[in-house]
This record gives sequence, C-alpha cells and structure tokens, in this order.
Amino acid sequence: MITLRKFLTQKEYHRIQLVYTKTNHFEVTAILNGIEGNFIVDTGASNSCVGFEAVEKFNLYTQDSDVKAAGAGATDMLTQLSKKNTVQIGNWCKKSIPLVLFDLNHVNTALIAHQADPVDGILGADILKKGKAIIDYPKKCLYLK
Repeated sequence: MITLRKFLTQKEYHRIQLVYTKTNHFEVTAILNGIEGNFIVDTGASNSCVGFEAVEKFNLYTQDSDVKAAGAGATDMLTQLSKKNTVQIGNWCKKSIPLVLFDLNHVNTALIAHQADPVDGILGADILKKGKAIIDYPKKCLYLK
C-alpha cells in the first residue's frame, strides 16, 4: 500500500514538517519577504496575518483598512493590509500574497503564559487553500502544492 507521503510527493506536493507546541497548536517556520519567522497554522483563521510589531522585521508596506479583526478572545481590532508579499514555506513559494496586520499581543501573551514561544503571525485558510493544503496530523506534516 502506498503511503500518504509518497502519494502526495508524486502529485508534486511539498512536505513541510510542523512543530506541535505546548498549547496544542502546530507551528511552522516561514520566510516572508526573505525574512524567517514563526507562524501558527490555523485552519480556522480566514486570513493569514502578521502582528503590527513585525511590520519592520518583514519589510511590509502597509495601508489602512476599514476591516475589523476578531479572534482568540478579542474583537473589533483595528487592521491594516499589506499586499504583494512573498511567502515561502519549505520549498513551496508564492508571490503577491496579501496579509492582514493586527495586534497579536493577546495571542503572544497567552502563548507566553503557557511557556510557549511567541509567534510573528498566523498562517490562515487563505494561504492553506492557495496551497491546496493537506495536514497529516499523526506525522505532524503540512503538504502544499
């Protein structure tokens, strides 16, 4: 019987190892605009996002947005947008990726309270869908095409 890994590799998917955290999240190292960062993989987040505090780190060009963000216990958060970003996860790479920017302090405060490392952002359903994502939970792997 063929393994999932072999099957997806034959279908030209890229295999990316995930890290399972103390907070029961999967995290992945991604390269955003040439700079490495840590991101939570969140299938329930409609948009991928980066914290305001990481704007300079990733050389993001921002514009104001009327959209309010909600999630992880916070609502009506102000946001900005950054368009035309390059995102690389393992050997998978896409250009012209829009990202939502908002205050991730509440997320990182919760992570730190549980002795987990803070993150630069969240890899959401938009990028996962674009990459035709498949998550292999037992093997802790993300496959993107």
